[in-house]
Amino acid sequence: MNILVLGGVRSGKSRYAEQIAGRDSVSVVLIVTATAGDEEMAARIAAHRARRPAHWQVIEEPIELGRAIRRATSTGTVVIVDCLTLWLSNLLALEDRNVIDAQRAALRSAVAESTGTLVLVSNEVGSGIVPASELGRRFRDEAGMLHQELAQQCDQVVWMVAGLPVMVKAPGRPGAERASSR
Repeated sequence: MNILVLGGVRSGKSRYAEQIAGRDSVSVVLIVTATAGDEEMAARIAAHRARRPAHWQVIEEPIELGRAIRRATSTGTVVIVDCLTLWLSNLLALEDRNVIDAQRAALRSAVAESTGTLVLVSNEVGSGIVPASELGRRFRDEAGMLHQELAQQCDQVVWMVAGLPVMVKAPGRPGAERASSR
């Protein structure tokens, strides 16, 4: 099952993904895309580390996410990717459209081929103001398109609001037809 968890900053996305992984006694792989570029980000990463169980396998992959997902997914394993918008930021920083397109295609392919449970965490950035910079607008647009593509592929889409999950798409509900026909 593939699950896309979207929401604003501090909406409870990561915690919700961790709860999905903690429901069963299964193997958990966490693929993290963040890099500690400054003290504030290092503190955020440390807080996430302190919260998660020590027995989870952690893979740090800021660029080749599709490859990391392919290596990690297997029946009986929960794979959490946290988070897609940081990954997208890493790609945009490369300033190479070919790399961005190739990595997005690799991600979509890995999601389509995944086994076990795959939980993709991402920040919804399109609900706010229009960014003043060209890069900000491009990031917002790229994230929106990525979310739309993945929402079509995933079996379930959850919108997090104030720590509460709102089911947007679930198997057997309208909008789930495309994911179940893969």
